[in-house]
Amino acid sequence: MNITIGLFIVALTIFIAVYAVLVVAFRPRVDIDKRVRLPRASAAERRSWREMLRSLETLFKPLGEIIPRSPEEMSKYEKLLVQAGYRRKDAVILFYGSQVAVALVVLGITAITGYLYTNLIVSLAISIFCGIFLPNMWLNHSVGARRERITLALPDALDLAVVCVEAGLGLDQALMRIAEELRGSHPELSEEFRLRNIEINMGRSRADAFRNLSVRTGSDDVKALTAILIQTDRFGTSVGTALRVFAESLRLKRRQRARERAAKLPVKMIPVMVLFIFPSVFVVIVGPAVIQIIRMLLPLLA
Repeated sequence: MNITIGLFIVALTIFIAVYAVLVVAFRPRVDIDKRVRLPRASAAERRSWREMLRSLETLFKPLGEIIPRSPEEMSKYEKLLVQAGYRRKDAVILFYGSQVAVALVVLGITAITGYLYTNLIVSLAISIFCGIFLPNMWLNHSVGARRERITLALPDALDLAVVCVEAGLGLDQALMRIAEELRGSHPELSEEFRLRNIEINMGRSRADAFRNLSVRTGSDDVKALTAILIQTDRFGTSVGTALRVFAESLRLKRRQRARERAAKLPVKMIPVMVLFIFPSVFVVIVGPAVIQIIRMLLPLLA
């Protein structure tokens, strides 16, 4: 037992010493010159990232143009990409190109590992499945994350809208002001309001602009807000009162969502505790007793 404790102490000491040496060796050093020239360096890094993205785009475009696609599927992915924040005309082609690229990468991995030559059909099926599933999963995650950010930013925007409308501004001027104020804290919602104002300035009706806003965001709260604003504009009711009531309901829904997530947290922690925490606790608690039992019972049984 003393030998085991001694070995444990020696191993712990060696680990701490190696960890300290690695921390000292790989500690980030402060470069004063680099910090002084930070804006220039960040601009250069942004240019390098843009060049890399452009090179990837030139690779993905020919791959995306190879795939045959129907207009219904194109419109479906175009809507999802718009809801994810990508409004380029060739966004759908780039997305299809990324699907082909992922499939080719997975196929190359199977060829390098040698699995392709032994199971050709299974490798092709896995590569096609990954090429279709992984980009779709990323797209759905991006749409959901952006929709959630817009939903969380909507109560603050409505509070600003109530203040602006009650101060004497019209609805269009109030939304323009909100887009300017939320540019730093909530850029997604600010961009959507700005696009809505651009549509109004181009001659589109207010109802169509609000409907396009709800389609671009895909949020249920934004759809309810646009329906309320269209009704107030049609019947001539008070915009400030409608926005105030809807803002209070959104605050209540936000508190209910927070309580729902807090109630789901213990259930989500159960698999983590069972798989990672309980085994280590059992080893620490039961391990010494098991070792003592084995040491005492094995000689008697022998």
